[in-house]
Amino acid sequence: MKTVVMWFRKDLRLEDNTALLRALTELKDDEQLLCLFQLNPKQFKTGTKNHDYFFSALAHFEQVVKAQGLPLHFMAGEPLASFQALKKAYPDWRKVYLNGDARGQGQVRDEAMASYFRSAGIEFVVTQDSHLHGENSVLKKDGSYYKVFTPYYLQWRQLPKRPAVKLVEFSAKVVAEPDKFRAGQTAFQAVIAEIVHQFEHVGEQQAEARLNEFVMEEMSRYDKRRDIPAIKGTSRLSSYLRTGELSIRKVWQVAAAMPESDGQQTFLKELAWRDFYHMIYSQNPQQKTEELKEHYRQLPWRQDPQLFQRWAEGQTGFPIIDAAMQQLNQTGWMHNRLRMLVASFLTKDLLVDWRLGEAYFAEQLIDYDPASNIGGWQWAASTGTDAVPYFRIFNPTSQSEKFDPEGQFIRRYLPVLKEVPRAWIHAPHLMPQEVQEKVGVVIGKDYPVPMVDHQEARKLVLAFFKQ
Repeated sequence: MKTVVMWFRKDLRLEDNTALLRALTELKDDEQLLCLFQLNPKQFKTGTKNHDYFFSALAHFEQVVKAQGLPLHFMAGEPLASFQALKKAYPDWRKVYLNGDARGQGQVRDEAMASYFRSAGIEFVVTQDSHLHGENSVLKKDGSYYKVFTPYYLQWRQLPKRPAVKLVEFSAKVVAEPDKFRAGQTAFQAVIAEIVHQFEHVGEQQAEARLNEFVMEEMSRYDKRRDIPAIKGTSRLSSYLRTGELSIRKVWQVAAAMPESDGQQTFLKELAWRDFYHMIYSQNPQQKTEELKEHYRQLPWRQDPQLFQRWAEGQTGFPIIDAAMQQLNQTGWMHNRLRMLVASFLTKDLLVDWRLGEAYFAEQLIDYDPASNIGGWQWAASTGTDAVPYFRIFNPTSQSEKFDPEGQFIRRYLPVLKEVPRAWIHAPHLMPQEVQEKVGVVIGKDYPVPMVDHQEARKLVLAFFKQ
């Protein structure tokens, strides 16, 4: 019997999994399906929240597919060597299905593996699964790529969206040979044993429950509530999209089917931003380390480890910045408005290299998506495509007053400031000494003095970009 491989990666679900559905549909009577996950140690960073969330989701997925009669086998090591060994174990292997990766290291890996598969006579079936529209789907009339979001979006919203497809009952012959993959299974169990940060809300079922909760109860007010970090105003779907526990087409289908509202339209536009940044990164693979705007590539960003450490640990003396970093460090997630704010603070107030912040987010965020994260950091640093102008500099104190007026979010993540009166919660260093002593928060002892003067920092960054 011939063997067909389904190579799972960042698509940890059964419903509306493009490559899996195609593999099951096209499987012939004389073929058996082998479901695989390839563990590449070079892509691991054990102990980070990003890593731990993904492998928690993968461990859950393994149990789900096993219960569905679709056992998942593991291989470990460098991808090429793993698949060469697989070919020896299954000489009748003739086809591999996978949801492609069109950017970063995933793209490099896929291109290298495509070359091997062709040389080995294995049909390489790649599908676009992770985005509503792929990197080559929304183009200008002359066939070139957009660099500005608004015209991209105007075309994007006119294009039909592929509907989500449910997984029907399948009767495919599947490979269940754990003995042949014992080394890979052992490697997988070792990775799971090293998980430090535990995450409970993982899996396709949890993802769909959250999607339904959001669209039914919160989406209609999304435009008004999404910038307020103290409340549940955002979708909280990003981690599920990052691992593929949730289909992006399912998100669109469920959200678009609701009665039209400003909140709905604002949310759907965010899905276009996700596609836009994906397209930008796929066309600019150097974007993770190099500014898109050429004239900003020689900026002398600071590499100061002490400044960076105070930012990363939430010890800046600006409560909204510190609370945001505590949210990230404690939970592995940060509110989107605050991502913009802390990125602006690191790059514009401290003049610290945006690449350091991007790399820190890559380790800490459970929803880390390279395209969106890199795009967001270059936006905040004014070095990317369609970025905020360099002279637009977020004032952390006024942003705090606007989006957390009562200080609820600040007090939640900075309990040391819990008793600080509302009048000083956004700038506790302005508290009179007697008030500091009364509430038990002595500035410089219990909570830091602001590490920079924002108005002075503003002057410096304007000169920095003009040089």
